Amino acid sequence: MTPVIEAEGLGMSFGGEEVLGEIYLSVGEGEIFGLIGPSGAGKSTLTRLLTGYLRPSRGSVRVFGRDPCAFGAADRRRIGFMPQGFVLYGGLSVRQNVNFAAGLYGLRLGERRRRVREVLEFTELWKDRRKAASRLSGGMQRRLQLAAALVHEPQLLFVDEPTANLDPILRRKFWEGFEVLRDMGRTVFVTTQYVGEAELCDRVGLLSGGGLAAVGTPEELRRRAFGGEAMELTLAGEPGRLGRHLDALEGVGHVVEVREERPGDGAAASTVRLVVEDADTALPRAFEALRGAEVLSADLIHPSFDEVFVRLVRG
Repeated sequence: MTPVIEAEGLGMSFGGEEVLGEIYLSVGEGEIFGLIGPSGAGKSTLTRLLTGYLRPSRGSVRVFGRDPCAFGAADRRRIGFMPQGFVLYGGLSVRQNVNFAAGLYGLRLGERRRRVREVLEFTELWKDRRKAASRLSGGMQRRLQLAAALVHEPQLLFVDEPTANLDPILRRKFWEGFEVLRDMGRTVFVTTQYVGEAELCDRVGLLSGGGLAAVGTPEELRRRAFGGEAMELTLAGEPGRLGRHLDALEGVGHVVEVREERPGDGAAASTVRLVVEDADTALPRAFEALRGAEVLSADLIHPSFDEVFVRLVRG
């Protein structure tokens, strides 16, 4: 995969206080890369370094093989940037705002008309094109900013906290739009504080305390956090009476949790979480190890990305 973004030892300090330190990162062409982290972790600062709005205190960054701080107009046209806050003109209509953005990027009149309509249809704003931007809802203003960032057909799109404070339906629409762009060969770099959105990215960087705790695909990070795949087996009986069965399961994988359950009939049961290298091959071995026990259920589980984030950040 051709790298579009490359950062080596990237660091940033303000007034002697380190905000980001030792960032090593590579983002490939045609992928959705999610930078995940809590508010204040440094996501916006890193985005501004990658787009050339800030000059790093240490290290280097290359976007399309060049220092973004040295970008000319032609380089800038390859990039789109959607900031977190609303920065367009409230007194202009939806169409006028996007048309103005297209003019800044040098689109000729015929091409400008075509692209304005295309991006407003893409963001589902065409029917509202005559409305003043100040009269739009917060979610519609966010979509208008996305349209303005896409009107010049950038190869690389940066979006800073695009789904903050949006309802789940609108958040899903944004991600569907990013997937369409990815499928067109564009690269989308998204920052978000919603850890669960990591599942929607091709690769993820977990940012905490000014550093990258981990980078990889969602599945790679899940396996790294838990040491493999996780299964849950529910057995009849209290945990204290399962000693030999738990010992036998240790030969299949690693028992990380045993908790008591009380089904509706009141009978005691125990749920065992087992981490294994490969669940498909481990499941029959687990049943063999549990010979003589009453197995009530067996399920492959996918721990939430909140769990993954906490484990990787805490080390």
